[in-house]
Amino acid sequence: MSSELRPDPLGTARERLLDNPHDAHVAPSAVSRPIQRVLVALFVGLLIVVALFIGMDRWRRGTFTLGVAMLWLASIRWVVDSDILGVLSVRSRKFDSAFCAAVGALIVWLAVSVDPLGS
Repeated sequence: MSSELRPDPLGTARERLLDNPHDAHVAPSAVSRPIQRVLVALFVGLLIVVALFIGMDRWRRGTFTLGVAMLWLASIRWVVDSDILGVLSVRSRKFDSAFCAAVGALIVWLAVSVDPLGS
């Protein structure tokens, strides 16, 4: 029996296990998959910028950029499918967006409200 005729039980079971149960009845995104990947790559790029700022002892800029990254994640959660976001899609789109927006806004507010050292 050739490998083309055999079913792939591990692959289908893996897909079922990785599916987000909170998005079971959500229609697929209208945005194309390559654009969705670019949106997620921009989020990862922001996290790299955060790491660079923190590594250069620019913690206020790093914190502000982290807040902006969380706000970006909150906005793209509505248009990026769960299978592309992977572990970044924890619950439903509404919950994930609200949580990321609240945390992002709080981080941005903290970064802006703290006075610089030596002032």
